[in-house]
Amino acid sequence: MAVFDQISQSDVLKNNLEKAIQITAETLKKGGPLLICGNGGSASDAQHITGELVGRYLKERAALNVICLSDNPCVLTALGNDYGYETVFSRQVEAYGKSGGILLGLSTSGNSKNVIQAFIQAKKQNLTTIALTGKDGGLLASYTDILIDVPSTVTPLIQQAHILFYHYFCEQIEINLFS
Repeated sequence: MAVFDQISQSDVLKNNLEKAIQITAETLKKGGPLLICGNGGSASDAQHITGELVGRYLKERAALNVICLSDNPCVLTALGNDYGYETVFSRQVEAYGKSGGILLGLSTSGNSKNVIQAFIQAKKQNLTTIALTGKDGGLLASYTDILIDVPSTVTPLIQQAHILFYHYFCEQIEINLFS
């Protein structure tokens, strides 16, 4: 429970989460895209967030412009085979990203090479980058505009906190856009 005590006492973490909510709500209100990526369990979390925002979290409402970059196995395997696994998200950012959009990346270590490459591509295209990571953000911290880093190096604890964060994130997006 020490991790959750640290989270509840972290003003930086709270402020960064609120910044992420605010900029995402503003971007989605304007029709800009929210692209989301992650590997393994984080890919499942990326799908979960996308489902909540394209479908609904708690409110019946219009669908939002959210794309999960780990959802299409044909694209993932083609890019992995033809260009290398490190490019599976950056090529999709190149395809779907628009200036003023957002890339949300999940990486418990903050060191996933394909997520980092996606953030580098997002910066080239003037997307805001938001990272959900573990302690200190790993290498991804250097490439993100808004870092939401759980103060732990224990993957299951980081993933549990990510679920809390993104459920709150989805709820607040709905409140901001559809209240």
